[in-house]
Amino acid sequence: MRTRELLVYRTFPEDGDRLLRRMDSVVAEYGKRALAGEPAAPGEKERLREIFYECLHGLITEAGNYGFHGNLWHCYLTHLLVTNENGYSRSCELKGAIDGTVNEAVLHDMGIWKKFFDYDFETLCKALHTPEFSMVKHYEGSSGENRVYNARICECICDLAQSLGKAESAAEMKEILTDFYRRYGVGKFGLHKCFRIEHKEGEALHIAPIPRIAHVKLDDLVGYEAQKKKLTDNTDAFVAGRRANNCLLFGDAGTGKSSCIKAIANEYYDKGLRVIEVYKHQFQDLNEVIARIKGRNYKFIIFMDDLSFEDFEIEYKYLKAVIEGGLEKKPENVLIYATSNRRHLIRENYGDKTEDGHVPEIRQDMHTSDTIQEKLSLAYRFGVTIYFGTPDKRQFQGIVKTLARRYGVDMPEEELLFEANRWELSHGGLSGRTAQQFIDYILGKG
Repeated sequence: MRTRELLVYRTFPEDGDRLLRRMDSVVAEYGKRALAGEPAAPGEKERLREIFYECLHGLITEAGNYGFHGNLWHCYLTHLLVTNENGYSRSCELKGAIDGTVNEAVLHDMGIWKKFFDYDFETLCKALHTPEFSMVKHYEGSSGENRVYNARICECICDLAQSLGKAESAAEMKEILTDFYRRYGVGKFGLHKCFRIEHKEGEALHIAPIPRIAHVKLDDLVGYEAQKKKLTDNTDAFVAGRRANNCLLFGDAGTGKSSCIKAIANEYYDKGLRVIEVYKHQFQDLNEVIARIKGRNYKFIIFMDDLSFEDFEIEYKYLKAVIEGGLEKKPENVLIYATSNRRHLIRENYGDKTEDGHVPEIRQDMHTSDTIQEKLSLAYRFGVTIYFGTPDKRQFQGIVKTLARRYGVDMPEEELLFEANRWELSHGGLSGRTAQQFIDYILGKG
């Protein structure tokens, strides 16, 4: 089989090339008999038909999972190529076309992949009596299908599949693929914006893509112009390769701190920014996460939402060591952005009072100043701090009016503001989140 002759594009994660190997085996066995002029035995023919139908089932399943359309065989092959992280693809991600003998090895592989793209399925289908292949050759996807990728990524892969299918030589295929790596990158980091950490007990750590995130933009967030500018100035410097700081967005609930990070992920994706969400209980995995991303041609923001610690929680010590203070220098392509309702991230108590307000007979802490510095040291490791405060009544009403215009709410202004004031009194008070919830309520009434 041709898959055994591959040099660079040979291994795929999670047995991703199983369908390719099975299809290759069908073509190889049929081709060997056809070349020798030997008709397949009845039992052998049925076995090949069964494998072929399993492959067709796999292609249609892939289309449902990923949203592919057109020639599903070509889309499947293309997906394998754009997700294969090898020495060549990752070097092209960093530099574009590269020099060296590896080009000869890749050109050898592209010759084999071109044969995969050019399989003569019409002759095979006639011999095996499997006309259903025509469905996967001109497949129309459904918008209701679940997708691992969003629509933009689907179109990228389907367009690339068309280009590779039309390539007249292995060299042209190599050139097209290399240009794709240079423009979009390779693997999950090239195709997705946001990720989360999955680390089940007894299993290796996995950085998993988040396929669907809220498509919010900074312009969608009403108000807080100074805060947004401070955040974008820091992010602009980061993606441009200039010096930038870790960032802490703190303040009142519902003021748009987390939404700002989502907007940053959306607006800076095309500039090579990726966001990895890490929860507090996963801080002990931070060093491994950073080790996996430090050599990539992307800028990574490690995002920690609603960050705060109680007295008894020690996870913050892992975070302190990662941000600053460890022996290993933090990579230049990694920053930490966090949101919190607290300016000082670790809970503090009055050193001379118990929590019920009484003065204790014996103080447990002999070095109060050291304890305070320990608790403040984490917050001080964020070079940029941005405060999001609760809007006053006038600002809240301004947010409501702006959102009403944006969503086409047809209601007299006086009535709109009266209802908004009634809503906020029983739904969390004055905040951008409350304003959005009120508008959603009005829209839901029809």
